Amino acid sequence: MGSPLLRRPNKPAEEARKPAPEVRPSDAPPPTVEKPVESPQGYIPPPKRRTTPRVAELRRQLRPKLLAAPNEADEWRRDNPEHQKIIVDRLNLFLQRANLQLPKPEYDELREALLDDILGWGAIDPLVRDRSYSEIMVNGPDIIFAERKGKLIETEYVFDDEEHADWVAQKIVRRLMRRFDREHPMTDARLPDGSRVHLIRRPSALQGITMTIRKFPEKVLTVQDLIRFGSLTQEVAEFLQACIVARLNIVVAGGTGSGKTTLLNVLSSFIPEDERIVTIEDAAELQLTQRHVVRLETAPPVPGAKDGTGQLVIRDLVRGSLRMRPDRIVIGECRGGEALDMLQAMNTGHDGSLTTVHANSPRDAIARLETLTLMAGVDLPVNVVRRQIASAVQLIIQQARLKDGSRKVVQISEIQGMEGDSIVMQDLFIYRTPDHKGPGPSYVGGGTLQPTGYRTKFGERLEQAGFKLSGKIFGGGVPSSNKA
Repeated sequence: MGSPLLRRPNKPAEEARKPAPEVRPSDAPPPTVEKPVESPQGYIPPPKRRTTPRVAELRRQLRPKLLAAPNEADEWRRDNPEHQKIIVDRLNLFLQRANLQLPKPEYDELREALLDDILGWGAIDPLVRDRSYSEIMVNGPDIIFAERKGKLIETEYVFDDEEHADWVAQKIVRRLMRRFDREHPMTDARLPDGSRVHLIRRPSALQGITMTIRKFPEKVLTVQDLIRFGSLTQEVAEFLQACIVARLNIVVAGGTGSGKTTLLNVLSSFIPEDERIVTIEDAAELQLTQRHVVRLETAPPVPGAKDGTGQLVIRDLVRGSLRMRPDRIVIGECRGGEALDMLQAMNTGHDGSLTTVHANSPRDAIARLETLTLMAGVDLPVNVVRRQIASAVQLIIQQARLKDGSRKVVQISEIQGMEGDSIVMQDLFIYRTPDHKGPGPSYVGGGTLQPTGYRTKFGERLEQAGFKLSGKIFGGGVPSSNKA
């Protein structure tokens, strides 16, 4: 390979002597398969699809040179024939100028690899485009896992090297005007389809660049979808709708990947159309269908700024949203001092607000909110913080991913107030399986979300909002008369 290959042609791509071959998926050559090596624990990884060394080197050198500017193709699509033709024409011109003849299998492999890198997402492009995968996890260039139907599997795909993975990472963050380098070794971003991306690089990521991509369904899930999936029951859905319309403040708790954001999105769909909603997120994921929605997202500092100029964090946005006359504030996730601002907003007339926290039970969610509130840097006694929480939050919904991979609402608890220095809670619904024993929810599949027999103390508030719920929803045998 001579130096002409490394220089950008001065003439337009249309001057290539031979036209670009038709781009068809069937043209792609069979992958080079690397035999797996059994681990000391007996685990055998799947065979890996590796680019041949010569094509990998050409791919590395050519991908920046087929673009007029680094961001030229950031908005182009992998499945767009016109965009494909532009890249293939430029590839043919470069190969012709370099007087480089490639066997058809190598040419086909190089062409598809470059199309994946420039128009798609490199080695993980097939996983991103396959809607059956809900999460993609890159643990360095050589190990890529994906989640399908709640189960994690190691995939056959690999990046060529660290530089290859960095090429894809830079394309992801560049669209959002964010940086991912030694000064900014960790960042959040999103793909054009709304998928959430978290990135970490060396020296913190010891195996190389780590990407975690959380994908979302093409179709926005509705409450009927959740009922069909068994995530909750029709009766519970009616109860939650009443709580949203009646403007109860609700916290959705759960672990990573438990479905908190999906549930928050469904709950938000119950907010009436005539109310002004402000959503605040680190990376925008919520997909509200109402007309009067203001979507806010955190912003990184201006590139090169040493003093944080231009940066907006969740707490800044929460404070700013209070001046925007919101009827509802929906915070994608509370993970810092913004919890204090949220509680104060809930206690000063912004009823009906929603948020999520990472916690394994409703009681843990209370402790988590206490910790996050104290992170605001305000010196408040713990009992004052607890009273803020008890007066601000009315309902905690616990979401979990069960052992079979399904995601369910496993517990709905009501905060009833304070008793001494302790917050009093009452379980209204608990997920149980036929053979489950004990006070807490079950975490295996095959169960249902069952009422505990206790009625909500907010029954009168629900009735004022137009909901007179049947006593059967809460496990009673007769309809409610004065209270829901």
